[in-house]
Amino acid sequence: MLKMSCLKHQLILLVLVLVGVALGAHDGVHHVEELTGKRFIQARFDTGIATEKYTPPEEKNPQFWYDLAYEELGRKLKLPQPNGKKAKNLIMFLGDGMSLSTVAAARILKGQKAGGTGEEASLSFEQFPHTGLSRTYCSNAQVPDSACTATAYLCGVKTNIIEIGVSAAVTFNNCTESQNPDNRLTSIAEWAQNAGKSTGIVTTTTLTHASPSGAYAKTANRMWECDTDVESYGVDPKECVDMATQLVTQVPGRNFEVMLGGGMGKFLPKSIKDSHGNPGERSDGVNLLSRWQAKHDGGVLVTNRKQLLSMNVSAVSSIVGLFQSSLMDFHLEADASYQPTLSELTEVTIKKLSQNKNGYFAFIEGGLIDYGNHYTKAGYALDEVLEFEKAIKLARDLTSIEDTLIIVTSDHGHTLSISGYPGRGTPILGLNQHDADVNGIKYSTLNYAAGPKNYLDANGKRMDMTQEIGGSDFVFPSYITKDQGVHSGDDVGIFASGPQSHLFTGVMQQSTIPHLMAYAACIGKGPKLCDAK
Repeated sequence: MLKMSCLKHQLILLVLVLVGVALGAHDGVHHVEELTGKRFIQARFDTGIATEKYTPPEEKNPQFWYDLAYEELGRKLKLPQPNGKKAKNLIMFLGDGMSLSTVAAARILKGQKAGGTGEEASLSFEQFPHTGLSRTYCSNAQVPDSACTATAYLCGVKTNIIEIGVSAAVTFNNCTESQNPDNRLTSIAEWAQNAGKSTGIVTTTTLTHASPSGAYAKTANRMWECDTDVESYGVDPKECVDMATQLVTQVPGRNFEVMLGGGMGKFLPKSIKDSHGNPGERSDGVNLLSRWQAKHDGGVLVTNRKQLLSMNVSAVSSIVGLFQSSLMDFHLEADASYQPTLSELTEVTIKKLSQNKNGYFAFIEGGLIDYGNHYTKAGYALDEVLEFEKAIKLARDLTSIEDTLIIVTSDHGHTLSISGYPGRGTPILGLNQHDADVNGIKYSTLNYAAGPKNYLDANGKRMDMTQEIGGSDFVFPSYITKDQGVHSGDDVGIFASGPQSHLFTGVMQQSTIPHLMAYAACIGKGPKLCDAK
């Protein structure tokens, strides 16, 4: 009987996944059936159900990760402490999909754009005094997505793939489990608000995308961005509130003073067009932006660069900026007169949040690095890193190293590689001029493990790419044929500057990061610097 019940449960999940796929169960690059492992690539007559990803039982309890973080912090505190200052302000910069190879390639591109050989260049955050490594696996995933990782670096607990703000006791798409108070987590944004600090989120994706949602959302499915999305997975949006609604109506989202990014459609009903000329996506008829404005006296909604930069931040109580209907445009494709840069978003955010004498927490994401890598368009990904590092430099210049802790990290890697012994100064977006494959054909210095183009002829020989390679939108080669690039499971970098930045060294669990930030700022319920004095 139990076996039949389990099989029935698996079949229901499978049907939900397939229904979701039919309705577009992804955001362009993140396919639910791929992330869950339920993609049906099976033998023709195989009627078996795809195997569920395994979660170690002890990791389903959030306290497991809290204890592990406190243990890691304790070991660090036994070492000599070179800095006893408290962090008044916290800024987390998140380069989505920014693997260490992506960082290195962007550094080289920056140097080559400046007329050098490239390898000697340095990104702004690479000059930060302290660096470490973050272990990115999630509770049931050797290679993670941006949802479970956001839960780790913002809530301090590792969870299952595709889930945000809930513990690993919650299974994919399970509304009931996600509503259990024991399974719901709080984020560092909420810890900061409880301490009287101002908070804000910034992204070049959408405000309801996985990474920024880690600061406010609690959901069993990262794709539940609006009520229409929830319904598409067979779940009642009245029982499980969508992420856009959570952001506007629930704590801590409703208390954010700054929210800047894309994704306007998730906040508006289908019956009206947004400021960018596209219809909203909501089926419930609710205009969440009107609801937000009604609850925020002095709050301002801006939808383009001119409105953002002409605003007097001292004269407004809070800001929502929605600069595209969905994702913001790649920097290389954006209308510079219409869409603000990440640096401009960062400057407005810091100027607004810094008005609070108690300090602030800001989450700022370069989200399209990930999309460039998914498209295996390294030129786009690296350009997004260069925009990201400009914003970081600006933030460091606008703030004091004495009271503002800035953390730069990534959620996960990508399979981009730099290889083949190219000589110094070889164009990083070009062919390796110092080597060839077994057939004498030159190959690109940058390659991906998986992606849409192999550049092989009918006989399986590598094609000469001399006439194709070089443009920023060039699709780089891969050896595993897939419709898009995939994430990697390698460690990602952590770069730290400011009070208590020395704690962010060595190899640590990704879920330890917010606990270290909370310690430095004396917020949250865990160990605090202030308690040690």
